[in-house]
Amino acid sequence: MIRTIKYLLEDINMDVSATILVTLSAIFSVIWYGWIYAKSMKRTSSLPPGPRGLPLIGNLASLEPDIHSYFAKLAQTHGPIFKLQLGYKLGIVVTSPSLASEVLKDHDITFANRDIPDVSRAMDYGRSNIVATPYGPEWRMLRKVCVAKMLSNATLDSLYPLRSREVRNTIKYIYSHAGSPINVGDQLFLAVFNVVTSMLWGGTVHGKDRASSGAEFRGVVAEMTELLSKPNVSDFFPSLARFDLQGVVKKMRGLAMKLEQIFEKMIDERLKVDEINGTRDAARSRSTECEDFLGFLLKLKDEGDPKTPLTMTHVKALLMVCSLFALQFSW
Repeated sequence: MIRTIKYLLEDINMDVSATILVTLSAIFSVIWYGWIYAKSMKRTSSLPPGPRGLPLIGNLASLEPDIHSYFAKLAQTHGPIFKLQLGYKLGIVVTSPSLASEVLKDHDITFANRDIPDVSRAMDYGRSNIVATPYGPEWRMLRKVCVAKMLSNATLDSLYPLRSREVRNTIKYIYSHAGSPINVGDQLFLAVFNVVTSMLWGGTVHGKDRASSGAEFRGVVAEMTELLSKPNVSDFFPSLARFDLQGVVKKMRGLAMKLEQIFEKMIDERLKVDEINGTRDAARSRSTECEDFLGFLLKLKDEGDPKTPLTMTHVKALLMVCSLFALQFSW
């Protein structure tokens, strides 16, 4: 009898201890959440209005597939500028032309730096491309290379024979299949793809090498574009980035290595062409087939400002940005 009473008392003590532990945990959780909420209210007091989000995930659960239509509906409720809490990240959305002009034109330096997605860091050559580079002398040098030199009217005019060649090839293909069904969308994409690769290094490789390199390049860029458009939980919760829960960073690093090998091959071929012809200027005067972005960038690398030099890493990063953006918008 005494032993039975002893067991009952032990059970009662265990139940009481568990109840006390659960109660204390609940009280601590409520206090902690209240403190976090009060702190966030103080932090966001000067921020624009926005829809109320859920704990931890914020407004992620309320996002709609047609994001532009979703933003338009929110603008009708909260005004032309509003905030969205996307997990741990805070986003500010501007929907009116006047505010967009103020952000992108009047205060462009203030908003020049960007929050780079986790998957993009795996392929941006150490933030050496014009998209990821913080505002400063290096960014201004890259902008000058892109706008004032690489994409100037004179440079684009010099690339006209390469563009014209690819358009003629597309027209010949369509004409040769007269009376047969063809996929116009695929042919237009291939035309754009061939124009882009011709402008990048069309004067460097020829024949079968050009076709095989283009096919490999197209496959790598297609996979990269797919990964860049894939939502990544690490972008909304940076503390989880080290775990790479979706494996997208690992995949992107593998693709970046493949792209690096393609660029190395093209650069080596170009340097061989320059060596055979003596100098780049002599090669350029002998043949317009060697006029491409790669040759142009290599020349700028040798003639660059020693204070902010254009390195080989910058050359590869610029080629990557040109190819990804051009082909992404052609799909």
